[in-house]
Amino acid sequence: MLHIGPFPQFRFVIYSPARAPLLRWGLKNLARELRMPICDLIKNQDTYHADANQTVLNAAKAMVARNIGAVPVLRDGSLVGIFSERDLMKRVVAEERDPRTTRVEEVMTGDPLTVTPQQDLQTCMLLMRRHGFRHLPVCEGKQLRGVISLRDLLLHDLHEKDDEVRMMRAYIQASPEL
Repeated sequence: MLHIGPFPQFRFVIYSPARAPLLRWGLKNLARELRMPICDLIKNQDTYHADANQTVLNAAKAMVARNIGAVPVLRDGSLVGIFSERDLMKRVVAEERDPRTTRVEEVMTGDPLTVTPQQDLQTCMLLMRRHGFRHLPVCEGKQLRGVISLRDLLLHDLHEKDDEVRMMRAYIQASPEL
């Protein structure tokens, strides 16, 4: 172990060939996680959806009850739009529409951008960032398979980082003194 300066609590680890396999494993693991298909992340998801003819009030109550910020909108089982908190504010509240009589299809974002279940996490994050939205429907054709949210992606990433930190701590504690 190498101590530098008046901070003995900090250890600086010098690279050694003995540590190379772990470093390679960590980099491979990180790359694998970014390529993970989103179907693995949504496989146990119970996706709520709104019907196109449903009132905005009913959809908003369901969103509040489930603590979700957007719902896919279906007509005859096919995805036709997405209704988000932003749609509610811009197209209902700001325009002073009555949520008890306004239909979701009147104020939803129509023909939303979707991804396939085999799309990787990195691409989903890139699309959300580029287009400025936090929810992305996952579809096969027009058939809804789930919705991936920015929160889902960030929580997954956080969990993976926690695992990496635990692994690195165990490695550092088990490595011989330098």
